[in-house]
Amino acid sequence: MPELDTAFAALGDPVRRALVTRLSRGDATVGELAEPFGLTQQAISHHIGVLRRSGLIEQRREGTRRPCRLRVDRLSQLGTWIDEQRQAWDDRLDTLDRHLTDGETPR
Repeated sequence: MPELDTAFAALGDPVRRALVTRLSRGDATVGELAEPFGLTQQAISHHIGVLRRSGLIEQRREGTRRPCRLRVDRLSQLGTWIDEQRQAWDDRLDTLDRHLTDGETPR
């Protein structure tokens, strides 16, 4: 799933993860997002672009403002994938535990 690859790659950067965390509290402009980081608006704009291309955020126009909004549906897709992987590994580990404890043959 290339869209998952892009989203996980975008979240590989600590600044972008912090931006996602900030946007989880509500919409914000690039200037508002840049404020706590001590980064230039140009640097924040770069990170915003990566997050936008990955589908994790969207920007809209409100007059002269361009607030960013987190795409919760996209985060939910990532969470679902993680949950599926966790369940698969839990199932494998349960099977191994039964095999080691009871001598049951793994499937």
